[in-house]
Amino acid sequence: MKLGAVVITMGNRPDELRALLASVARQHGDRIEVVVVGNGAPVPDVPAGVRTVELPENLGIPGGRNVGIEAFGPSGADVDALLFLDDDGLLPLTDTAELCRQAFEADPGLGIISFRIADPDTGVTQRRHVPRLRASDPMRSSRVTTFLGGANAVRTKVIAEVGPLPGQFFYAHEETDLAWRALDAGWMIDYRADMVLNHPTTAPSRHAVYHRMVARNRVWLARRNLPAPLVPVYLGVWLLLTLVRRPSGPALKAWLGGFREGWATPCGTRRPMRWRTVWRLTRLGRPPVI
Repeated sequence: MKLGAVVITMGNRPDELRALLASVARQHGDRIEVVVVGNGAPVPDVPAGVRTVELPENLGIPGGRNVGIEAFGPSGADVDALLFLDDDGLLPLTDTAELCRQAFEADPGLGIISFRIADPDTGVTQRRHVPRLRASDPMRSSRVTTFLGGANAVRTKVIAEVGPLPGQFFYAHEETDLAWRALDAGWMIDYRADMVLNHPTTAPSRHAVYHRMVARNRVWLARRNLPAPLVPVYLGVWLLLTLVRRPSGPALKAWLGGFREGWATPCGTRRPMRWRTVWRLTRLGRPPVI
């Protein structure tokens, strides 16, 4: 299988970006062509052979990655699968790309692979980085219902069939939107503990827009993808969970504002998943109400 890689950057982590690109170049097997997208910022110096695209404005994470996809032809058709990697991540093992090729070749129904994210100093994988409800054992690989945005591989046939990431999301939940559409089309998603991306431990709330966009996009996700009876159930559960977690006053205000925005603004094309997909998600351990 021919692999490509998409990396988006704000240009503010040049050393980490170069280390990541070096780790991609060290992968066993055929050379991986890399496209680095400057998301509203100049791309720092990169090694020869790495292609770059500089966008005049920040399109957000899904928008930037979509530009990277199209750099490999319509829906990434010039390659068989694309790696999406955070610019401050690093592939510590040299066989990750080869494991991806083997996994996709062995299972024609496998559409997406989610890597395990580990802190480079401690080796710890945060619970939130295990894309399933039973997350206590990050070393256990399994079928899952979503994937991690900056540490994954996607078969380009999936993108061609179900469409790209939802650009209007800008940040948060774009992976689940794509995952649900892929599952509804019959593709499977694997979490692989043996495919590792090193990434410093950080809190997602470090982003100023985190609480608003997490809430807004959660509503958009439901409105776009769920059968009508499940929309209020899914969002009611998430509203309850948010209140139980007792966020700070400013965080709750931002979250509620985003929740209202999600209902008041266009969410894009609505394509509710089939009830058989709801049952499939349930059998995989995560019914689309939690």
